[in-house]
Amino acid sequence: MDYILIFFIGMAAMTLGTLAGGGGLITVPALLLMGIPIHSVLGAGKISTTVSSFSTFITVLLKKQVTFKESFWIIPISLLGGFTGGFIATRLTESTMYTIAVILLIFAFLTSFLSKADFSGEESLRPTKVAVPGLLGIGMYDGMFGPGQGTLLLYLFGHLRIAYIRAIGFGRLATFSSGFGAAISYIAMGKIIWPIAFVLMAGSLSGAQIGVRLAERLNPHHVKIILRIVTIALIIQLIINSFL
Repeated sequence: MDYILIFFIGMAAMTLGTLAGGGGLITVPALLLMGIPIHSVLGAGKISTTVSSFSTFITVLLKKQVTFKESFWIIPISLLGGFTGGFIATRLTESTMYTIAVILLIFAFLTSFLSKADFSGEESLRPTKVAVPGLLGIGMYDGMFGPGQGTLLLYLFGHLRIAYIRAIGFGRLATFSSGFGAAISYIAMGKIIWPIAFVLMAGSLSGAQIGVRLAERLNPHHVKIILRIVTIALIIQLIINSFL
């Protein structure tokens, strides 16, 4: 097993995932091509994403871009969403989940052209009538299926006029919270190939730090362009996968 390659796969995926979501565009096909079973790929990806997302949030927190007081309410909302989504997933067919994912991403893509948000706002994050159902719904989606969850979170925070680096911090905390239950489920099912998971996690932790540092240098006006490119790639991948 080429663990060095797995490390760099994790690094590349989490760098992209931190900047615009969509890290699974890299992780899933790359690991499948290496002959790793699908459930082990998803389990390793969920564990590495959960751990590295928390590390990203801590980094943004230590940079004093966000406060724990402002962020704390995200945890129960996203955790509830993740558990609820996992419960719903057991009652949906795979084709239905692909359809939901494509519809959500197309909706986010189209509404991005209508919104004037460009991540240069200075609004604080509050549990408003948009933020709470938005985080709950995306948390459910993450627990249920999940491709593009990080991208959808950035669209939400952009709509709420949250500054880009702060949006990354809040989004990574939400990803950690909604993904925590799913990660525990994969561990309980015994689907984890631990050497692969640990190496992917190490790469993801490195990629998370690279992503944060790149984000600090990225012009907020360019973020929407990157998000749209990632969204189109996700939609294409999901449509292709639904026919395989």
